[in-house]
Amino acid sequence: MNQIAVIFFSAILINNFVLIRFLGICPFLGISQKIETAIGMSLAVIFVMTVASLATWIVQTYLLLPYDLVYLRTIVFILVIAVLVQFVEMVIQKSSPTLYQALGVYLPLITTNCAVLGVTILNLNEAYSLIEALVHGFAAAVGFGLAIVVFAGIRERLELAEIPEALQGFPIALIIAGLLSISFFGFQGLL
Repeated sequence: MNQIAVIFFSAILINNFVLIRFLGICPFLGISQKIETAIGMSLAVIFVMTVASLATWIVQTYLLLPYDLVYLRTIVFILVIAVLVQFVEMVIQKSSPTLYQALGVYLPLITTNCAVLGVTILNLNEAYSLIEALVHGFAAAVGFGLAIVVFAGIRERLELAEIPEALQGFPIALIIAGLLSISFFGFQGLL
C-alpha cells in the first residue's frame, strides 16, 4: 500500500507530467485561458489516461508479450488511445455541446497528446502491476489537471493586471508556466 501512495503523490506533484516531465504542453498552453475549459479538458484527460493505462496494460500483458509482438507497442497503444478519445468526444458532444465547442480542436488532439502515450509507456517501463498502472495513470492525469487548472486561474487573473505590451498574451503565459514549473520542483524532496 505504501508503494501505491508513493506512485500516486509522485505522479501528481514530484513527477508532474506537464510541469516536470514537459509532456502535454500543447493542451496546457492552448486550453488554459478559462477555468471552465481547463476543468473540462482535465476530466477528459483523467478518463482517457486512466482507461488507457488499463487497456494498454492488458494489451501488453495478454497480447503483445505472449505473441512476441512488443515491437508493435507504440502503434497499438496509439490505436487504443484513439478509440478512447473518440468515445470521450462523442460523450462530451452529446452531454455538453458548449464544452465541446470550447475544447474545439484540442479534444481530438488528446489522441496525440504525448502525456497520454507517455503514461502508458512509463507504466510498462517501470514494470507496474495492473493496480499500480491504474493508480499511476489516474494520478498523472490528476497532476495534469491540477497544473492546467492552476495555470488557467492565473491566466484569468492576468487579464485584470497591467502587463507591459511586449509581454501580453503568449509571452506572459510562458513566463507563468516557467514559474509554475519551478514551484513544482520544490516538491522534489517530498518522497
